[in-house]
Amino acid sequence: MQTAKVQETRSTIRFGAKLLRPEATGKLGSSTFLTLPKIASAKLPSRGVTTVEGTINGFPFRAALEPNGNGTHRLRVDKALRDAAGADTTDPVTVEITRTGEEPQTRVPMDLRNALAAAPPAQALWADITPMARRDWILWISSAKQPETRKRRIEKACAMLAAGKRRVCCFGGLNWLVKDYAASGGTWLPLPNSKHRLSPRSTK
Repeated sequence: MQTAKVQETRSTIRFGAKLLRPEATGKLGSSTFLTLPKIASAKLPSRGVTTVEGTINGFPFRAALEPNGNGTHRLRVDKALRDAAGADTTDPVTVEITRTGEEPQTRVPMDLRNALAAAPPAQALWADITPMARRDWILWISSAKQPETRKRRIEKACAMLAAGKRRVCCFGGLNWLVKDYAASGGTWLPLPNSKHRLSPRSTK
């Protein structure tokens, strides 16, 4: 992937990148992404999920940058934004981003906190994962409708964390994440007072 030289004016980071499509899908019309150059990611204060606003080819957006596991971040670009930016897969784009502030921390429920305290390996990994990953675990546990289900999920969460699983995923009951919490993870939003309008679209 070719990248342009990164420039920063005040808190704005500028770089060039190419839009890529996940190899697992390869479907036309599916979401694409771009990888930040390491020099751009290094200018961000967090190696975890970071909320930014900016432009792609001059079109405004607000989104969450996700760590890609290789020391940098990636930015999901859905079809609506891609069309607005006049770009498609493999096209080079010009990006400007500005960090919007501290990532919100989700309050850890007392029963989960106690369970983690009783499982040191799980608690150690909990302290190392990203705020968004912790939020997803908490929301999965909190979505349980019965106390017994909640208790089982806490036990399962501690066991999976102790085994090294950093993210909760691929569970059948995670529609709450799309319905109620989509704006926190990978959803494209129009900037306030922007002349452009984008319909929020959650990631799969």
